[in-house]
Amino acid sequence: MSLAADARLALKFASRELRGGLSGFRILLACLAIGVAAIAGVGSIRAAIEAGLEAEGAALLGGDAEVSFTYRFANEEERAWMTETALSVSEIADFRSMATVPREDGSTDRALTQIKAVDTTYPLIGTVGLSPDIPLPEALSCAADTPCIVAEQLLTDRLGLTPGDTLRLGSKTFVLGAILTNEPDSATGGFGFGPRIIVRRADLEGSGLLQPGTLFDSHYRMTLPEGADIDAIKAEAEGRFESSGLRWRDARNGAPGVARFVDRLGAFLILVGLSGLAVGGVGVSAAVRAYLARKTSVIATLRTLGATRQVIFLTYFLQIGALALLGIVAGLLLGGFVPLALAPIIADQLPVPARFGLFPGTLAEAAIYGALTALVFTLWPLARAEEVRAATLFRDALSAGRALPRPTYLVVIAVFLAVLVGTAALFSGTWELTLWTAGGIAFALVLLRLAGLLLRAAARRAQSAARGRAPLRWALASIGGPRSEALPVVLSLGLGLSVLAAVGQIDGNLRGAITRELPDRAPSFFFVDIQKDQMPAFLDRVETDPAVSRVDSAPMLRGIITRINGRPAAEVAGDHWVLRGDRGVTYSGPLPDTTRITAGEWWGPDYDGPPQISFAAEEAAEMGLNLGDEMTINILGRDITGTVTSFREVDFSTAGMGFITAMNPSALEGAPHSFIATVYADAQAEAAILRDIGNEAPNVTAIRVRDAIDRVAVLLQGIASATSWGAAATLLTGFLVLIGAALSGERDRVYEAAVLKTLGASRRRILGSLALRSALLGAGAGLVALAAGIAGAWAVSYFVLETDFAVIWANALAIVLGGLLANLLAGLAFAWRPLSVRPAQVLRAQD
Repeated sequence: MSLAADARLALKFASRELRGGLSGFRILLACLAIGVAAIAGVGSIRAAIEAGLEAEGAALLGGDAEVSFTYRFANEEERAWMTETALSVSEIADFRSMATVPREDGSTDRALTQIKAVDTTYPLIGTVGLSPDIPLPEALSCAADTPCIVAEQLLTDRLGLTPGDTLRLGSKTFVLGAILTNEPDSATGGFGFGPRIIVRRADLEGSGLLQPGTLFDSHYRMTLPEGADIDAIKAEAEGRFESSGLRWRDARNGAPGVARFVDRLGAFLILVGLSGLAVGGVGVSAAVRAYLARKTSVIATLRTLGATRQVIFLTYFLQIGALALLGIVAGLLLGGFVPLALAPIIADQLPVPARFGLFPGTLAEAAIYGALTALVFTLWPLARAEEVRAATLFRDALSAGRALPRPTYLVVIAVFLAVLVGTAALFSGTWELTLWTAGGIAFALVLLRLAGLLLRAAARRAQSAARGRAPLRWALASIGGPRSEALPVVLSLGLGLSVLAAVGQIDGNLRGAITRELPDRAPSFFFVDIQKDQMPAFLDRVETDPAVSRVDSAPMLRGIITRINGRPAAEVAGDHWVLRGDRGVTYSGPLPDTTRITAGEWWGPDYDGPPQISFAAEEAAEMGLNLGDEMTINILGRDITGTVTSFREVDFSTAGMGFITAMNPSALEGAPHSFIATVYADAQAEAAILRDIGNEAPNVTAIRVRDAIDRVAVLLQGIASATSWGAAATLLTGFLVLIGAALSGERDRVYEAAVLKTLGASRRRILGSLALRSALLGAGAGLVALAAGIAGAWAVSYFVLETDFAVIWANALAIVLGGLLANLLAGLAFAWRPLSVRPAQVLRAQD
């Protein structure tokens, strides 16, 4: 018979069997639907944010295009070009400083703030929201004889200010004109250490805050003529001012940092969603196997009538394929329409604009994941179904066949699995993370299967020790028996709990490293913008304080690496993070005591020859740098080309001072710059140090490290919360698989209960046996999941995050108890029918 004829016959058989309804396949449909819905939902929200960022790019950026400079304002030539090119230009300076409020008792309250110094044309696009609701120019001219500012509510609450009150920025007094409620271009500012203040740049004259060497960025927002060729304008700007340190952004990617973060978090959550699909795949495989076991007599009959292996395979492949397609479509509907229905609620929780809709590309991606998962997990039991022969007309013939399908099917399954992993890597754009995730899931599945087999073997061995305790002995006999639920329970519940355990352990360790361990090693303060003539007084104050254990200081400049060995840096080192924007640069004659050279030689204290560069060793290896390479760094618009003569160890994990790039003094000390210092002090001395430095040098900005750590911890909390929701979807899928396992084993439990009742067992003892069985399986799954989760969390912490690892025992206990309770509830939910049956009816119906 030809393949076409086989397919037609199989389609006829499949359509007839599908008329029987969805009995036995509800769990298959739910598992696929939830897994696909989770991936489609995450992808839809990510796509909505990306669409919002693209549509609102000009508003987020504050103009159609922007050019930026580090530590300087545009020169006359650059300003002239912008004026000729754009319809309007707005200049902004962005930097950190301290806001201080003197009190009547002689004390002073201080708070770190992020200052935006603007001109009269700001904002070019959008509206600044204020309370009271007045225009920004009016708020910034609230007093006749004193300049005015507007500030965020967080800052005014911290300093106890209301509109009309005064505060100091640097050495100048300002009046609070209004509370800042909406900053239209806030998404472009990146991570800020303090709440925002907006002030006119002209009003900062005499404050000492924008001196030569001050750490600030200047931004020039432009509105362009309608229909302007942005690519051509960008190419002209970068070509004309190639060596000036100019940085370009435009409305097509108005908030690149936000977009990159959303993209990576979304990709990570989709990979977590794949774990849910893997759990669903276990349920799909179990459902298919249970269905085929019930169809053994049908398959054997078809073989008796002459049906070939190919017809048998295609018959059930088409059935399962149709049902899988139904589950995938249901998941796509959920994942596509639920975010759309909840769009107002989700949008209110997002700090960036989002435009919700149906995104075909995102839904197609989720459908591909669902289809590949269904193929991988259904081919195995389907392939074994064709082994049923005409002579095997007895129950559960599948379990009597060989354990593995034919090699052809194993190869096909392996190919589909490779395609699934490759697709995930391609769509997520993170090959390393995808391979880690796939390896972790594979490791967890193998470990859980071995654990299920060991649990069955241990239950058989433990039966003799349970003599005299009938409910426990019955429970152990059931777990160790040939129809045991141990494997599906441990696989389904265990994988979901493994993901949750790994997430909890990683989050706990990372949070602990940041909030508990890091402050013990980190400095109390970073002081920035210390002018050279202020350094003697500053050092005298902190180094003579007995409460200060250590002071580190260094000259501080910032530069952009533009070329390596005469080629554009991005061509050599790709999209390495060191090349994204400007980085700290310092200089030193003698080798600092805390510096360890790993390769090459330091230039020495008296060197005054051509520029030499010492680069961070780890980053140099990642970028492919070698000793002797030439590197061009743009500092304050001037290109400085030096030779890499040494690599050194730079440890950023202590939150102390660390520079990617260091140079010899003669290369940099002529450029305007300030100094940075870290101070390690006892907690009780921090307030006095802050007060004295603020009074002596009001232009100096103090960044309290613990406050910065708290802000990072809040960010991590949001990421961990999002990841936990993804893991919860995995766990929900696992719970559905548990229900499927309970349903498929209900017939055996009914028969078992009937036999026990006939032998005189009471309902209470039978219920106790069922509860013990569920609790033991749940606890076993929880313990194995904990081991897999801890192993996975350790691997991620050690190899990816490069942090220390310690087991968070509170999370660990919760995982074990969660597994026990989940399986206990699932078992008890399906205990009613076995307890209520009449033994005579059940036993009479048996063959």
